[in-house]
Parts: sequence; structure tokens; C-alpha cells
Amino acid sequence: MLQSLLIERFGMKLHRVKKDFPVYGINIAKGDLKMKESALDEVPAGGAERAPSTMTVTGGRLGITFRFSRGAVFQFGDNRVEGRKLSMTQLAQCLSRFMDKPVVDQTSLKGTYDLTLDLSSEDSRAMELRSAIAAGVTFSAETLKALELSSNDSLMSGMQKIGLKLESRKAPLEVLVIDSIRKTPTEN
Repeated sequence: MLQSLLIERFGMKLHRVKKDFPVYGINIAKGDLKMKESALDEVPAGGAERAPSTMTVTGGRLGITFRFSRGAVFQFGDNRVEGRKLSMTQLAQCLSRFMDKPVVDQTSLKGTYDLTLDLSSEDSRAMELRSAIAAGVTFSAETLKALELSSNDSLMSGMQKIGLKLESRKAPLEVLVIDSIRKTPTEN
């Protein structure tokens, strides 16, 4: 909606390109997957089979919950990540909100899965801080020291336990490039 407004009122011209960025890639670890495959909820009667996926986010003192269509859920709180009926793309999308780099699915897995990842309190706190920083919250230098205590080791080992690995690498991501835009909008 915002992009349409900028194009209409400010004459914005843009294009999309792929550019390599540092990311965390979710890959399949050696050995078997140890996640339980879980089918999505049935499409309601009269619902479109290929309806767009929706996501709602709620949060409180006990953590944050992402709810997707057809019963898929991602929860983060109390030193734990839990997923129910999640695709690997949804897992990557949710984890990206708590990491210092984007997370991309590189597994080629097509199913949806149930998973639980136990985190150390240091890693959990660092993930909370990164999410808040990305949302624009500023913290004192003392508070930011918690990021130095985090190594993401508990997240990495949790991923290994379910048959996945989270690896730092470079991958192409789509970027919007603004070619031109007027400083003043057109009249209404």
C-alpha cells in the first residue's frame, strides 16, 4: 500500500535486484530429521484451497506468538522456541526477527513440522534484545552487553538435535532499488 502511494504521489520509480548478503541458512544436518511432520489444518468449507497465508503476532510478558493460517504457530519465550505445523520458510521468517542476520530456508523440505528448541537464558535474552533493536528500541550500553554474552550455541545445538543446522553464509536476497522519486507529492 505504501509503495503504491509513493509511486502515485511521488512518481517513484524502482526495480528489484538480487544481491548477496550475510545470512544464516537453515540446512539439513547429517543423519535423519528428528522433527515430527504435522499436517496443516483442513481448509474450511467454502475456503479457497490456495488462500493467501496470513500471520498475526501477539506478545506479552510470557513471550511472543506468530499465528499463521491453517494452524501453524511459532512461539518464543521462557528460553524456548516452539513450532507447530511450521514450514521451514515460516521458521526462517520467524527466526529472522530475533537474529543479527536474516535467516533463509535452504532445506528444500516441503512439509510442515512440530519442533521445540531449548535455549540458554543468555541466548534467549540476546534474541529478545535483537528483536527490540530491530523494532527501533534503544538500550543503554550496559544492557547491550548481554549481546556479547550470547554465542547462539544453544540455538545451534537445538537445531542439530532436530536434524537441522544453522550456518552463517552468504546468499542472494531481493532488494528494492529506488531509481528516482520527487521531493514533493502531486496534488490530491
